[in-house]
Amino acid sequence: MKNATFYHAGCPVCVSAEESITTVIDRDRYDVEIVHLGEARERIAEAESKGVVSVPALVVDGQTLHINFGASMENVKG
Repeated sequence: MKNATFYHAGCPVCVSAEESITTVIDRDRYDVEIVHLGEARERIAEAESKGVVSVPALVVDGQTLHINFGASMENVKG
C-alpha cells in the first residue's frame, strides 16, 4: 500500500477538501494520513520540505497536489 498525506489548516476550504479527498481516494491502494497543521505545528517544516506552499494539499507518490487555496504556509505559520 502506498502512502498519501493530506495537509490542511482546519479552515472551511480545507475541511471541504478533506471530505472530498477521503471520499474519492482509493483506500485499497493508499493509506491516507490527515495532518492538521494548526494542531500539529511541528509538522509544518515537513510539509514545506515536500513542496507544500499552501493548504489544503495532498502529497502522493512524491508529488504535491494543491487542491484549492485555503491558506498560504506563511499564514499557517502565522
